[in-house]
Amino acid sequence: MLKKAAMLMFAMSLMLAFSHAGNAQASGDAPDTRATWLWNPWMFVEDEGAVLAFLENKNINKVYVQIDRDIPKNTYRSFVTQAHARGIAVFALDGAPAWVAPKGYTNQNMLMNWLGNYQSGSTEQADFDGIHLDVEPYLYSGWNSKRAATVKSYQSLLQRAAVSSAQLNLPLEADMPFWFDEIPYKNTFGSGVLAEWVIANTDGVTLMAYRDSAPMIIEIVKNEIAMAEKYGKHVVVGVETGVTDEGSIITFAEEGEAFMNLQLAEVAAHYSAYPAYEGIAIHHVGSWMTLKP
Repeated sequence: MLKKAAMLMFAMSLMLAFSHAGNAQASGDAPDTRATWLWNPWMFVEDEGAVLAFLENKNINKVYVQIDRDIPKNTYRSFVTQAHARGIAVFALDGAPAWVAPKGYTNQNMLMNWLGNYQSGSTEQADFDGIHLDVEPYLYSGWNSKRAATVKSYQSLLQRAAVSSAQLNLPLEADMPFWFDEIPYKNTFGSGVLAEWVIANTDGVTLMAYRDSAPMIIEIVKNEIAMAEKYGKHVVVGVETGVTDEGSIITFAEEGEAFMNLQLAEVAAHYSAYPAYEGIAIHHVGSWMTLKP
């Protein structure tokens, strides 16, 4: 009984520490990344204060914000400036499966052109801190019918993005499913598994490790953590909070936030000694706002 009580107390202390992960430590060390996706920027068009308050309340220190060219740049500048004032880094988010289609890269070109115009017209406090791509090529029709060509197109897209991001002097990150370590490639980019190539050719990845227990999450990200260690890169572990028809183990929608924080604290404790482990990301603001306590 004493052993069980001690384990429970330890787990609770981990959860408490994790819930405050966004706060700077007394030693001055930078806290682990605690990120989220903001897919609907119209939320801060309608109520910037409410969105910022939510991010601050959840101790977020990094947010991936969808770029919608219908929203005025000055609206983004206001949000980015206010986020920075709260210690939150803001990365420009965009991407779609169709980007890997023939000439689909033109969508990426539009993003990079928009960002170039945005950055050149902004003060430093309003500048984006990086670029975050969520392309998901496996949802493109060619993934099943022309897998090799689609994988190569995805690699070409990321290579072009790396060039553009370097010109903008911004780091490039990408979302990636944990199972990319099972996808082989052999083409003009060489040969290997797609997960390792993406990690090697970006500045950081956020793994879509969509499972609802610490043991499962720890297991499915271990290969990518090892790959990131090899290349001196960083991995953020992402989890899901939205309702899905893909199965109950995918999301924390049923269990709620307290249980999620406990599981993520265990993941953080497990990988705390690995330099490649950077932190966690919670998908996404919209569903997280309605997640039960």
